[in-house]
Amino acid sequence: MKESKKIFSQAQQWFQSKGWQVAPFQEEAWQAYADGKSGLVNAPTGSGKTYSLMLPVLLSEDSASPRPSPPRRGGEGVRCIWITPIRALAKEIFQSAERAIEALDLDWTVDVRTGDTTTAQRAKQKAKMPNLLITTPESLHLLISSKGYDKTFKNLKCVVVDEWHELMGSKRAVQMELALSRLRGLNPILRTWGISATIGNMEKALEVLLGPHFPERETTVIKADIHKKIEVVSILPDEVETLPWAGHLGIKMLKKVLPVIDKSESTLIFTNTRSMAEIWYQKILDVAPKMAGIMAMHHGSISRDIRFWVEDALHTGLLKAVVCTSSLDLGVDFRPVESIVQIGSPKGVARFMQRAGRSGHQPGATSRIYFVPTHTLELVEAAALRQGIVDNIVEEREPYIRSFDVLVQYLVTLAVSDGFYPKEIFEEVKKTFSYESISPEEWQWCLDFITTGGKSLSGYDEFHKVEIMEDGLYKVTSRRTAMRHRMSMGTIVSDAMIKVKFQRGGYLGSIEEYFFSRLKPGDVFWFAGQNLELVKMRGMIAEVRKANTKNGLVPSWKGGRMPLSAKMGAMLRRKIEESVSKQHNDPELKLIEPLWELQRERSHIPSRDEFLIEKYKSEDGYHLFFYPFEGRLVHEGMATLLAYRLSLFKPLTFSIAMNDYGFELLADSSIPIEEALDSDVFTLTDLREDIMQSVNAVEMARRRFRDISGIAGLIFTGYPGQPVKDRHLQSSSQLIFNVLQDYEPDNLLLQQAYDEALEFQLEEGRLRKALERIHDQKILIQNMDKPSPFSFPIMVDRMSRDKLTSESLEDQVKKMKLKMG
Repeated sequence: MKESKKIFSQAQQWFQSKGWQVAPFQEEAWQAYADGKSGLVNAPTGSGKTYSLMLPVLLSEDSASPRPSPPRRGGEGVRCIWITPIRALAKEIFQSAERAIEALDLDWTVDVRTGDTTTAQRAKQKAKMPNLLITTPESLHLLISSKGYDKTFKNLKCVVVDEWHELMGSKRAVQMELALSRLRGLNPILRTWGISATIGNMEKALEVLLGPHFPERETTVIKADIHKKIEVVSILPDEVETLPWAGHLGIKMLKKVLPVIDKSESTLIFTNTRSMAEIWYQKILDVAPKMAGIMAMHHGSISRDIRFWVEDALHTGLLKAVVCTSSLDLGVDFRPVESIVQIGSPKGVARFMQRAGRSGHQPGATSRIYFVPTHTLELVEAAALRQGIVDNIVEEREPYIRSFDVLVQYLVTLAVSDGFYPKEIFEEVKKTFSYESISPEEWQWCLDFITTGGKSLSGYDEFHKVEIMEDGLYKVTSRRTAMRHRMSMGTIVSDAMIKVKFQRGGYLGSIEEYFFSRLKPGDVFWFAGQNLELVKMRGMIAEVRKANTKNGLVPSWKGGRMPLSAKMGAMLRRKIEESVSKQHNDPELKLIEPLWELQRERSHIPSRDEFLIEKYKSEDGYHLFFYPFEGRLVHEGMATLLAYRLSLFKPLTFSIAMNDYGFELLADSSIPIEEALDSDVFTLTDLREDIMQSVNAVEMARRRFRDISGIAGLIFTGYPGQPVKDRHLQSSSQLIFNVLQDYEPDNLLLQQAYDEALEFQLEEGRLRKALERIHDQKILIQNMDKPSPFSFPIMVDRMSRDKLTSESLEDQVKKMKLKMG
């Protein structure tokens, strides 16, 4: 009680001095922390989440450790670890902590340790660790791989995991679970807190963070009773015909975006890919040269120094606009930002709300986001996003479980540091959500894997990484093995990166190796907001100079566009039905009415209890179009499944195309869809077996295995600045995959590759639910003389992938529209 009164008193006094109002959820969090609880704070972006935990951490631990006399800053080493999923957020958390420590005159030191931390800073930290360490999951594991890490964390009282909703549903969350299991092993009463924006499965998020066996009486979820006001404004064309039927750049809307930038103090322009960011930045400068010097670009491939400069310039109000990607999605407080522009659909309500919250980033402020449709059907997505915000529809994040690649990496991490005793670590690992179901046999498999490579690889010395000491301690004794492991730790898998550097000057950032494989010296490309000419390649460095020409290639990163979420799919189906019945007030749906008239004229518009299949014959063959509105990943799985099942009625070879709204099956001869429907082609019976038959499951698993083998340490990705080339990595992982397939089919990493291919590439769980829904709908087959507005974008997708041509996609689409009327 005495501790909580001290926290409340000092925190409230500081808030009053700043003119801030203490929110009820902040007081609740302060009390819960003082009571020794662990849990999750859920509040909207910009509502004060950071100080809901920062202040009780600083004040509680400060009062527990009276300041010596004379004062000395930073005794006792690390008292709290604050985890951030992105490096950009680390800087702001550091500034927030420094502000509070100075204002409250606390005996705390604070520092940041991420991939951007210099060697000199790391050496300084090694000599004397800060009391509050702000770091990432990867950097925390690197600290655990250091000798004497138990002494580094001996006074650790608390871990706070920021933006937990962003980590959930990734292997980085599994990394965090394992790190927390070890830290709790060192300090069983460790307080663990998460900070999260709203996700659809909050209770599960808490369970993953704390583990399924954490005492329930010691946990809590604190939800802020704050409804962030978000204003969604669609930037609409004067006529719907202005928008193309297909495409995702939205450049035709550029002139309507400029007034938003002009009237706002500062604007973030979000695009869904780094390529789009590069294009929009250049196009804005072409149309509005006055933006030069007051506009910047920010994405994950741009160098640290440029990103930091952009963040500082935004914070201080020096920039009028920044074109960015998800690199600025999270948590960073840019209060001068008045408006957000979203180019194209972000494919999920939660992501849209997160980006909207970058403006009005303070309690009580309204966030304004302008939506720019890039093609006609995205008008429906705009209405769906607005409705999703009104209805507070938020996507769930499903956690990874049984990721044995992450587990074996973690075990080697422990062996690299001071070693581990299997019995002790097994008990800790079993308490995590991800590995609660691990059996003693599977655990032994993991131990055998890190010591001998397992049954199939035991004959190769390079897989004998960990030795078993006389007392049963598992330890890495080879310096080479330890060094290689530390250099390849982590679960973020990317392709080999080429550093882009001026011939005489600074470093601009990195682009994936495959892009440069298409270039020769003298070629021009856009990157980091500049036109660059490739001068020469020097190892993994591309030396460039500024180019005078305006034309150039745009790098494309393999991350690609985001798939439609299940919640967005449901909202789309709802909005299409409302649009047809005209039971709505959405300006976007009013604008799209001419397109609906054309869709009705050529086909049909399905209600939510109907499932539409379109038939069309062209010189290309016999087309079938299906419209589940479930996103391209689900459509990929459903298309291959139906192609397989239809081929059982008649020998057929299919060409498959898809987008987020539907998919196409194209064959040379007529497709017996009516007969297949009579035989229940959408049945769930034998679903997994049919999926495995329909897709090249071995090839899909082989592709997943490359990433798994990199995380598990089966292949070495190279030293800094000297990464192993992509084709060598691929051939190495394929060789191991083939060996395991032939000689050890029950290998846990091999089985994991198949499971991940089904669950994350084909989204088997969502596919099953979609088939259940379709099974209960009325199925309508419409014969068409001409492609419908629904089918046309899917045909464009196939055309853009299948044809090698010198024509631009825009010219090809114009020809198609003329040809098809």
